Amino acid sequence: MKISYNWLKEYIDLKNLNVNEVGEILTQIGLECEAIERLGGGPEIDPKVVVGYIVSAEKHPNADKLTLCQVDVGNGLLLQIVCGAPNVAAGQKVPVAQVGARLKTFSGEEIYIKKSKIRGAVSEGMICAEDELGLSHDHNGIMVLPDDTQVGLPLAGCIATDVDYILEIGLTPNRADAMSHYGVARDLYAYLTHKKKKTEINLPSVASFKVSNQQLTVDIEIDDRKACYRYAGVTVSGVKVGPSPQWLQQRLKAVGLTPINNIVDITNFVLHECGHPLHAFDADKITGRKIKIRKATEGEKFITLDGIERTLSADDLMICDADKPLVLAGIYGGLYSGVTGHTVNVFLESAVFDSVHIRRSARRHGLQTDASYRYERGVDPDMTLYALKRAAILIKELAGGEISMNIHDEYPTPIAPHPVDANLDRIRRFIGKKDISNAEIKSILASLEIKIAAEIEDTLRLEVPAYRVDVQREADIAEEILRIYGLDAIDPPRKIKFAWHTPVTDHQELLQKSQVARLLSARGLSECLNNSLTSPDHLPASQQDKAIALLNPLSRDLSVLRTSMLPPLLHTIRYNLNRQQHSLMLFEFGKIYHRTTPDSFSETDQLAIVLTGHWPEDTWMQPSTPITFYHLVDTVEAVLHQFKIHDITKSYTSDDLGEGIDISAHGQPIASLRAVAPTLLVNFEIDQPVYYAHLHWENLFHLSLRQKTTYKPIHPYPEVVRDLALLVDTSVTFKALTDAIASLRISQLRDIRLFDVYQGKNLPAGTKSYALRFILRSDSHTLQEHEIDHIMQRIFETLSSQCGARLR
Repeated sequence: MKISYNWLKEYIDLKNLNVNEVGEILTQIGLECEAIERLGGGPEIDPKVVVGYIVSAEKHPNADKLTLCQVDVGNGLLLQIVCGAPNVAAGQKVPVAQVGARLKTFSGEEIYIKKSKIRGAVSEGMICAEDELGLSHDHNGIMVLPDDTQVGLPLAGCIATDVDYILEIGLTPNRADAMSHYGVARDLYAYLTHKKKKTEINLPSVASFKVSNQQLTVDIEIDDRKACYRYAGVTVSGVKVGPSPQWLQQRLKAVGLTPINNIVDITNFVLHECGHPLHAFDADKITGRKIKIRKATEGEKFITLDGIERTLSADDLMICDADKPLVLAGIYGGLYSGVTGHTVNVFLESAVFDSVHIRRSARRHGLQTDASYRYERGVDPDMTLYALKRAAILIKELAGGEISMNIHDEYPTPIAPHPVDANLDRIRRFIGKKDISNAEIKSILASLEIKIAAEIEDTLRLEVPAYRVDVQREADIAEEILRIYGLDAIDPPRKIKFAWHTPVTDHQELLQKSQVARLLSARGLSECLNNSLTSPDHLPASQQDKAIALLNPLSRDLSVLRTSMLPPLLHTIRYNLNRQQHSLMLFEFGKIYHRTTPDSFSETDQLAIVLTGHWPEDTWMQPSTPITFYHLVDTVEAVLHQFKIHDITKSYTSDDLGEGIDISAHGQPIASLRAVAPTLLVNFEIDQPVYYAHLHWENLFHLSLRQKTTYKPIHPYPEVVRDLALLVDTSVTFKALTDAIASLRISQLRDIRLFDVYQGKNLPAGTKSYALRFILRSDSHTLQEHEIDHIMQRIFETLSSQCGARLR
């Protein structure tokens, strides 16, 4: 959420706090300030550039065009600065860049100020011209400040007039009370009051609200009181719709909104001011001058402001007139009821809707607006009339017109403050600070507008304001006191005791995952972590009926649990391809989810691997080569080797993910490897081959527990290597040769390697050459030459008789 520093100062006195200090305080009290962005006000000037006073200015002893100045910068010391500007003179107030300052000139050049010697005289800073400060292109002389400028102040605070700062606050969903400038000011006030810093907080007065006539009265009727707790409305007649004044447009732009017209802009302004959503209708389009809040009929059609016709559910709450629906309550206006350039009469709505109803409707229709965002989390019911009056007064001021009806406020069952009992001793134990006094606790509660209804011994009976929907129990009260008291003020315990017990198998599984992750990382793969939620459009066709849909999804793109690890990984690949990263080798540990029956579900652990692009990177020593399916096979086999699983079965398969192989061991599926189908890649806008494997982690892990580690000592006897170059018929395969040799059952033969195949020039037609290498070793002694010759003779005779081989 964006908060304008200048806008915030309209509600709370922050004279003695700069924006960075405000950001730090907000973070300390739970409204984490993630970023501060400077808006307007010209260039940002280093704080080490201050206002200085030239006490004396004398000619430089060694240079005709330089002046030796003694400058007071407000710290009790005089700086000696050499200046070459023609207009420098004693008695001037000037901008002085002290040693360590960084300047960015108007032309973009960066200057670092350091102590130096200029023509033999020490210079301890620089007196600046406008272009050196980035203010303009003027370099005719130094910048001379008004005589009443205070010496020693940072220059930025003396010359910037329209600068603003935008604080980006990362709100947690439970802090609905802080979703406005006044809400943030309220928290700041509590903190500053606790720290004994003088400050004031206020909302603009609505005392000037006055009804002029009763010429445009609109009746209000609530059909569904469980979905709509409160609904108030008022009309303003005779308005003139047009552009908003500059100050209002600047306020909205500062928080990322686009100005539309004065009426709509006022409703948005009030929303971001006090946190209460409003909606403006063209009153002349309300049939029968009646507003009815009811549920839609199943299948009812409604065109929203974006021009899309939506099919309504019977659970959707609608704001209707006597004939038709006007607004999807708390979410989005209708196309034909909103304010336009021709609107003359306006009906303003201020309401409190049930958060569950709004959340479900917003998710159902894939809509999220500023209003729905707040209604889903809970708004302050006591702010309803204030927001309505504030908007009506602003409309009169900025668009003219008259308030033409008494406020009609339907509020059948007022929402009372939450009662919470809090024991003071337990509060101190929660916080971990024994010496927080009762008076200090009560003071913090008062600053947070939490009233003490009664005090019974050490227990406080509290009334929590309705806008604090997150404070419902004693632990919440302790958290509120702690965040204002200050986490940094709590001393950490000298000893922390904890017990961590996990089953042995859990420990082994974590260890195995860690070992596999290190293996894959060593092979050049990067680990990633994707969302388990995905879009139903991205599910494989065969998995559509097995997908588990969320009841209240955030959006359609995140509305079902993944049935395969592949779609999120393809998203990751596309994201990287769009950023010129074309070679990716990724792995991910995660779960997939399936509906096994209408009422039962399953989740299984997976290890997914995707490869695409080229490997390794191009170098002058070795060019890169395209990644192929065999790179994937090699990677998966390395993982299986890590699990000590060697007796595997491979079978060709094809499905909607692509073609590839399935691997099983001991009758259990353990891996599936695919060259991802081109049709699937097109859906993700990927134009290069992708290779994907998923390994059934649970099966792999349980199989690995059955594997026994055995070893043999290093053999004491040496190996012997012999080569044969054989000429065979082109129809003879290498497998035929190895099968023939295997039939001899030679115990000393350890390995056979094919290191060359040749076919062509200088060979008889219809023949080819195989070069074989034989590795021989005995378990009992060193092989003698006659033994080796005998073995090789047997091999050659067998190959000659069974395969027609002859020596080349």
